[in-house]
Amino acid sequence: MFLLLTFGVGFAAINTGNNLLYLLLGMLLSLIVVSGVMSELSLRGLRVTRRLPQRAQVGRPHLVEIEVHNDKKRVPSYAIEIEDLRAGQPADKRCFFLKVGPKSAQVAAYRRTPQKRGRERYVAFRVATRFPFGLFEKSREIALEGEMVNYPAVDAVELPPRAPGRRLGGAPTVGRGGGDEIIGIRQMRDGDDPRDIYWRKSTVAGQLVLRERAIETQPDVALELEVRRPPGAGDDWSAAFERRIRELASRAVAHVKRGEGVALRTTAGERVRIDAGVGADPLLRMLALVVPTPGDPTARRSMPAPRPAEPTFPSPGPAA
Repeated sequence: MFLLLTFGVGFAAINTGNNLLYLLLGMLLSLIVVSGVMSELSLRGLRVTRRLPQRAQVGRPHLVEIEVHNDKKRVPSYAIEIEDLRAGQPADKRCFFLKVGPKSAQVAAYRRTPQKRGRERYVAFRVATRFPFGLFEKSREIALEGEMVNYPAVDAVELPPRAPGRRLGGAPTVGRGGGDEIIGIRQMRDGDDPRDIYWRKSTVAGQLVLRERAIETQPDVALELEVRRPPGAGDDWSAAFERRIRELASRAVAHVKRGEGVALRTTAGERVRIDAGVGADPLLRMLALVVPTPGDPTARRSMPAPRPAEPTFPSPGPAA
């Protein structure tokens, strides 16, 4: 509208020769020149950095921090708007900085919620300003790459109770407990079970010696993911594949919180094992980056469907 007004005044001034119209035209053109010079000064000398969170999860909001550095010695920057550009996605998040003083920095953050698992690549920033009059917007792009992996969503899962009795297997557990395996001997102390006295060594040592037993171990919970895509499979198979990943992530996190080890393997040969000491990050990262592979047309095996006894996922739960 400002440009149309300027052209209109100029056309009227040329046709009529009115000095007042020429004066008004000069004022309008000077505003355009001043706006271009001041907005260029406001954008010059800016550096932008991005701080991504350590982990992100589908369906859970997280913050991305944007820091702007003004390297100019005397001139501040006003009304700076920054858009964070991601590869293959629209620029829907931005931060606004009213003033960034000379030789100083300002920090702002925007909130976003990932909708898809996998690798997310950040490519650049679009830095823009409407300073000083708000009539025009001048912008430029600052290249800065970054990468973040979005973990699959984790739902609240109610696991079935543990089976009673001792179960052998799984990863070895080092420590003192009440198992059948002997890991050493020690001198008897008050309160020890006399049934563990090692009489042969006690006779030689001249004092009571007890056997130290290992902690009983629990077997790893084995999970499997079918990644071979049948020939001719469509969107239904892809949707079922994503649901299976979400189900495995939820079950794995629930087992780890209960103190159990989880071993996940895919039909492509990838394997990962987690427990309470390691945390669920390695398994969630593997599930975030797994992609279907072309299946063998002669193979009859299909992706296992969720068993009826498995729990449903009513609402998003806490992150791993």
